[in-house]
Amino acid sequence: MRNTYIENNDFTDALHSFCSKFNPLSSEIIETKNSLNRVTEKAIFANVCDPIYNAAAMDGIAVCSKDTLTASEINPLTLNEDQFAYVNTGNPVKYPYDSVIMIEDVIIDNNKCKITSPSHPYQHIRCIGETIVASEMVLSSKRKITPFDIGGILASGNETISVVKQPVVTIIPTGNEMVESVSSLKEGKLIESNSHVFSSLIKEYGGIPIRNKIISDDANELEKAIQKAIAISDMVIINAGSSAGTKDFTKSVISKLGTVFVHGLAIKPGKPTILGVINNKPVIGVPGYPVSAYIVMEKVVKPVIETLLGLPISSRPKIEAKISKRVVSSLKHEEFIRVALGYVDNDYFAIPLERGAAAVMSMIRADGLISIPKHSEGIEINTKVSVELYSSIESIKNNLVIVGSHDVIVDIIGDSMPIVSAHVGSMGGILALKNNSAHIAPIHLLDENGEYNISYVKKYFEPNSMALIKGVGRVQGLLTEKSNPNNIQSIHDISKGFSFANRQNGSGTRLLFDYLLKKNSIDSSLITGYEKEYTTHLAVAAAVKNKIADCGIAVLSAANIMDLDFTPIANEEYDFLVPVKLLNDPRVINFIHILKSKDFAEKINKLGGYTTNNIGEVIIIR
Repeated sequence: MRNTYIENNDFTDALHSFCSKFNPLSSEIIETKNSLNRVTEKAIFANVCDPIYNAAAMDGIAVCSKDTLTASEINPLTLNEDQFAYVNTGNPVKYPYDSVIMIEDVIIDNNKCKITSPSHPYQHIRCIGETIVASEMVLSSKRKITPFDIGGILASGNETISVVKQPVVTIIPTGNEMVESVSSLKEGKLIESNSHVFSSLIKEYGGIPIRNKIISDDANELEKAIQKAIAISDMVIINAGSSAGTKDFTKSVISKLGTVFVHGLAIKPGKPTILGVINNKPVIGVPGYPVSAYIVMEKVVKPVIETLLGLPISSRPKIEAKISKRVVSSLKHEEFIRVALGYVDNDYFAIPLERGAAAVMSMIRADGLISIPKHSEGIEINTKVSVELYSSIESIKNNLVIVGSHDVIVDIIGDSMPIVSAHVGSMGGILALKNNSAHIAPIHLLDENGEYNISYVKKYFEPNSMALIKGVGRVQGLLTEKSNPNNIQSIHDISKGFSFANRQNGSGTRLLFDYLLKKNSIDSSLITGYEKEYTTHLAVAAAVKNKIADCGIAVLSAANIMDLDFTPIANEEYDFLVPVKLLNDPRVINFIHILKSKDFAEKINKLGGYTTNNIGEVIIIR
């Protein structure tokens, strides 16, 4: 039976209402030395002073300060052996001594010492209780303990402390299509990886994860698994089965065992989330798609775990950044967009990544997350947005921002230096440079005269403001299945009803294809699949490999990687456009160094289809 209705509850209201149903867990006593990242159950007070005696803060001599009053540079004072005592850092300074003079300021002469300046009472002495006074509060309640906190707690004489118990969270992965390992992969089966991501996140949030075996799409089996999990844990997460399909049983089983408070949040991705309670314990149905699952873990599961720990709901650090392109959004949801971040011309730029709920690589590449509020139609280019950070500011500032045409060689460069790349096509790269939102734009733009790149640079930029870093010569061609069973040999053959994998509008490959269609007097309406766009050469190759398309246009290296047949149709120049003012930027200098390196040449030669005659040469466009 299909669940036909998923609500669209306001996210903030639903979350706060749900979290308010739970109290912090009970406490336990643990050894202080093992308390890192645990949460204090109550305030911790000092049992002893630190230090518990007057301690020397320097190596030197302990003296009575009143005996040193006459010392000066002009009239050094000699102290007899009964007027001082040698001390090392940490030694007790006992009566009658009340001051320490550093050994560097002492002239030793047999058993006597000369000093050239007076000392004052308790100079270079850590007095009793100077750091911590017995009975003072060392840490407040509901505080996550840091490494430095551990030192202070131990110094205060607390070898054990009371902390909030860590929530035990059972994760139940579901789905007939899920398998545990790659050895079980076949058509119709997928590797179950979400639960392992969840386990790591739960540890990061402060909980203790327990991973259940994969449960098939069977209501009775799921019910038994949830009952067992409720008995041994403080919280249960059920992954997948939260939507409205005929095999989605999570809502009905939670309803049978407890109460469903929410089914459906006004967020994207993550709408099918279920918030339920069984035996006064939170039970959360998390969508199965990886990006949806992560968003719900971060935005829902994390706050619930923090509530069980007695902590306030937290958020990651944020910065302001300019959005690098227009982003359209639905009016019905609060939408979370993954972004890569770069630092260009003293501004942070947020580059939106692929938005699909299954686009797991967008999470790997993301430096942060932005939110588009409900009832908003989107964000215009260059608008400042608040970005929740996943990466450090230092790493973001080290990134070389590469926006433009895709080629595998950009990924190879990214293995040798920190880069942020966005595959928006050659024209998209030119727009990014016009907006100062990128350092480098890979381009391969063919004009009507058959010339690559230079005419486009002259069209869009002032003379002497831009430079081309020569990249590679590469071969574009038609990709077909091995042995080319349909005998697709030319642009004309594509128009005979074969399905085609096209590149996105604005990409150099798309411009080349359109140029060839025009040259051969072929209307694009005759190309089956012309409207379906792919953002990378590898995506085109994958479409052909998996028989989604009969053929596509891409570079030879993509065909080689996917083991496809390749029919050459054009040689082209794939270069890197950069503002002249950035040629002395250390990141750009490193980029050019990598292009010219023997190691880089060896790597791209293995791929095939490239020439490197003038690679790394810098040409100022006059």
